[in-house]
Amino acid sequence: MATLAAMLKQKGLAVRGSDEHVYPPMSTFLEQEGIPILNGYDAAHITTDLDLVVIGNAISRGNPELEEVLDRKIRYCSLPEAVREQFLWGARSIVVAGTHGKTTTTALAGWLLVHAGLDPSVLVGGIAANLGERGASYRLGRGRDFVIEGDEYDSAFFDKTAKFLKYLPDIAVIANIEFDHADIYEDLGAVRQAFRRLANLVPRNGLLLVGADSPDAAALAATARSRVETFGVAAGADWFAYDLASSAEGMTFRVQHQGTALGVFSIGMAGEHNVKNALAAMAIARAVGVDADTMREGLAAFTGVKRRLETVGSARGVTVLDDFAHHPTAVRETLAAVRASHPNARVWAVFEPRSASSCRRVFQAAFASSFAAADEIVIAQVYRAQLPADERLSPERLVEDLVAAGRRARFVPDVGGIIELLAREVRDGDIVVVMSNGGFGGIHEKLLAALQS
Repeated sequence: MATLAAMLKQKGLAVRGSDEHVYPPMSTFLEQEGIPILNGYDAAHITTDLDLVVIGNAISRGNPELEEVLDRKIRYCSLPEAVREQFLWGARSIVVAGTHGKTTTTALAGWLLVHAGLDPSVLVGGIAANLGERGASYRLGRGRDFVIEGDEYDSAFFDKTAKFLKYLPDIAVIANIEFDHADIYEDLGAVRQAFRRLANLVPRNGLLLVGADSPDAAALAATARSRVETFGVAAGADWFAYDLASSAEGMTFRVQHQGTALGVFSIGMAGEHNVKNALAAMAIARAVGVDADTMREGLAAFTGVKRRLETVGSARGVTVLDDFAHHPTAVRETLAAVRASHPNARVWAVFEPRSASSCRRVFQAAFASSFAAADEIVIAQVYRAQLPADERLSPERLVEDLVAAGRRARFVPDVGGIIELLAREVRDGDIVVVMSNGGFGGIHEKLLAALQS
């Protein structure tokens, strides 16, 4: 919502924001953008000069401002509707979707177009280091293209369909499909249906890009009405990466496009999954006219997205990484990437089950097989303790299953206990990978401070 507010402000519209808790990083961002913040929810905030109220998907009936909007019949819409109406009708909309990797792919694709001089607009669900001097989650360009992260989460209390269905895709990426968001999708079939609907929105003269390594994503090619290209490390993909090599500096790989060799490329990010993200971004760039040499330069110059294996700091020879991973597949891929790029290091995985999905028992068995690349595993308490016990992930059971599989794992409920454990047991050369989709009680800075003391 804050990013949308900034985009609307930059477009010349008068904007103000309201929230129950505006934390310092976001309040500073809004202040820098010149956007007034109304702290807390109060019906008095809904004044007569409002033309439109954008309602976030965290807002539900009973919210005093929402009730005032409904009582007075003031125009309102969801965030994705606002993006569509204000920015997408006149653009070539490039929608990047998939259960995993869409933030990095969106940032990377947007950067390739910036690097190529196409001056695109970009909206991404993270802070992309290449967008602005201090990094940013958006840019408004003067070019034809709008690269946007296509979130499958729901839109608003009055619209429980996926956000990406509002984004008018001329080019759509569907990188992978797995069950996620167990709080809003009943099963994998419901997730598949949402992505089928996205694929069905691509016009005949558009382009659908699907991940060849994801069976459910690849299956969408059979019913598409648009041109389709595939990408991945599976032989036969239209965009095929091979000869992958991992190092502490990132990944190098060769690429073929429909059988034509394009040469060697490199990215400063670890992991096979990031090679696939790069392929999707390259396919987008080629579709809008960017040549291979320009893509090669752009990929090498990409400096990443915050909270995607971001190095927070080092102390006592121990490196602390922060990652957003919260789905079993993302945890597995993240740890595998660290292991491949640092084969001789002792890798610690510190995981907080925090997201609406990772807190649920539906992923109990999947998580038990997600930590294989870690040497030491620490599982924190489930963040959403209000979930019914029969629906809630059991961290104790997870640790039992990990130990039974031969892994070194411990359940340490609170941040203080985790820091005490790590400060006592880590040694020079260790890598600590902290995985959570939230703040995790400020564990990163607290750990570094404990290691320095």
